[in-house]
Parts: sequence; structure tokens; C-alpha cells
Amino acid sequence: MNAFLKDSFNEGHLRSILATVPDAMVVIDDRGRIMSFSTAAERMFGFSQAEVVGENVSLLMPSPDRERHDNYIERYRQTEERHILGIGRVMTARRRDGSTFPIELSVGEAKTPEGRVFTGFIRDLTEQQSVERRMHELQNELARVARISAVGSLTTALAHELNQPLAAITNYMEAAQELVDTSDADPEYLREAMSSAAEQAMRAAKIVSRLREFISRGEASRRTESLGKLVREATALALLGSGKDEIEMRVALDPQSDRVNVNGINVQQVLFNLVRNALDAMEDLPIKRIEISSEPVANGMVQLTISDTGSGILPEMADDLFEPFRSTKRSGMGLGLSICRTLVEAQGGRIWVEPGKAGGSRFSFTLPLSEPAIA
Repeated sequence: MNAFLKDSFNEGHLRSILATVPDAMVVIDDRGRIMSFSTAAERMFGFSQAEVVGENVSLLMPSPDRERHDNYIERYRQTEERHILGIGRVMTARRRDGSTFPIELSVGEAKTPEGRVFTGFIRDLTEQQSVERRMHELQNELARVARISAVGSLTTALAHELNQPLAAITNYMEAAQELVDTSDADPEYLREAMSSAAEQAMRAAKIVSRLREFISRGEASRRTESLGKLVREATALALLGSGKDEIEMRVALDPQSDRVNVNGINVQQVLFNLVRNALDAMEDLPIKRIEISSEPVANGMVQLTISDTGSGILPEMADDLFEPFRSTKRSGMGLGLSICRTLVEAQGGRIWVEPGKAGGSRFSFTLPLSEPAIA
């Protein structure tokens, strides 16, 4: 038992705390070596305290965090630049059997005569994310049913509204054809038939325009949401079942641009689609990295960018990639990005794609801030 801990509590008192604290608790020194391991941590990770004390805490991490953890600690020792201290963070942990699971990690620091000591409190999010996943699946299913119902209703309305002008156009064009076939046809009658057909075509165009205007006004309710929370939940959902041990996920969001005025479910659907597309684009590649970043832009908006190290998009496809039935996937229907554009535009933003700086693709979209970003 570490001397610092013995000085603070007697050994029996400390063991009692470690045995009863509800969240897993891991204490490490400033070299990353485990000093104590609570009973809840033993149950969570499958290691006993005797097995891990003195070992590097990276033992509890999957790649690539495992290989980088020592560098993180060394950089903090040299710069004292905080990244996760005092801030709850959702990340991935590794059990003794090699399986991974989502956790929320909160880290505190204490300075002692023997050096810095870091205490991590860990909460297993597996069940929480399972519930959230089921909720998302239910919401997506409800949204799918609503879209199918809406499409069916609009198709029926469109067919009904367009039937009359299209039938009229057919009749006028048939009459014009008969006049053309008659050698002594009156040009005035022909002109009248063509003019009437043109009027009916304009009527049909106005019907379509009116329906499109109606759809564009069907804006989902918005409220103030945390962009960080939306990103965290959507990416966790997108990574489920994706072999995420092989994927390097980097998230760098501007903390001053966190509050957005959006429909959260719609934004998460866009994020989910873009992250899943990125995973598909990197499926057969050795380097699999996704970077998500945000920055404030003009007109009270924030720009969110999802970059990947995939094979990229052909330049000739970039301009119409968001059109319906345009897909780069062998089995795709080409509706995902079209839906993304509709959902983003419903928030008052826009979406676009450009080549990544080091290959791959960069999908960006804008969202309205609830409050102006602080410079």
C-alpha cells in the first residue's frame, strides 16, 4: 500500500472505502502505474487488485489509447496542459478478456510529497448505451413509418392533383395532332390547342411547386441542445458493432460553440449517417481514422466537419452526391446523403463535401448557434 495513502487513512479504512465505492476507482502515480484498484473495478475489468497493482494503467485501454497513454502523461508532466482532468469523458475501456466497453471517466489529481497521484472514477455505460440504442432504433422506426406514410399521402395527393392537367394536356395534344394531319386545318385552332396545352403544363408545375413549398414548411421543432452531447451519443451509436478497436476517433469541438438551436434527433441522424459512411469508406484500408471538429463561422452558425481516411470521392460525383439515388456504394440506394441534406437544411444550415487534406473525404455542415460564440 502506498505511503501517501497510509498517511491519509489507516489501511483497513482505505480497504473499506475501496470495497464499497459504487463506481470503479483506480488510483495511479505520475508514471501511470496502478496504486490501488477498487472492488467495483475488479468486477468491471475482471482483474484482481493483486494482478494490476504496479502495472501500467494502459493495461485497461484498447488500442490506440494503450500505446499513447504514456506520452499523454509525459506531456502533462512537462506542460501541465489539462485535457481530461476535472472533466467527465466518454471513452472505451478494455476488460481482461480483451473485450471493450464504453465508460465515462472522471479524473482528479492530488499533489503529494511522493509526486502526483491521479484518481479515476469509472462508470460502465454499456447498459445506458443499450437503452439509448433501443430508443434510437424506436425513434428511427417511428420516423421511417412517418416518412412512408407521408410519402404515401403526398403521392396520392400528387397523383390526384396532377391527373386533371395531364389528361387535359393529352387531349389538347391529340387534338393538335389531328389538326396537323388535316390538310386544310385552321392555324388559329392549332394555336389555341397548343396554348391550352401550355396552360395545363403550367398548372401542373404550380401544383408540384405548391407541394414542395408545403414540405419545406414542415419544419421539426427545435430547442437548445449541447452539440458535444449530440456528437458523443451519435458517434457511440454509429460505432456499435463496427470493430471499433481498429478505429482511431478524434473529436475536437470548440467549447464556445456548444449550444445550438436544432432538432437534436435530426442532427444525430445526420451525424450517424456520416460516421457510418466514413466507416464503410475505410472498411478495407489499414489506416482507419475519423476526425470530428467544430468551429464558429459567420452569421451565428457553427460548422461541424467529419473527416475520414477512406478512398475519397470522385470529383465528378461530388457536385451531385446529395441528390436522391446517387450513391458511391455498391449496394446503396443513394438516399442517405439526400436525407442528410434535407435534415440539415431544415435546421437552417447547409451541407457539402470536399477532399480531405491527407486523402479521404471531409463532410461539413452548419447549424445555428443558440448564442453567438465568444471570440
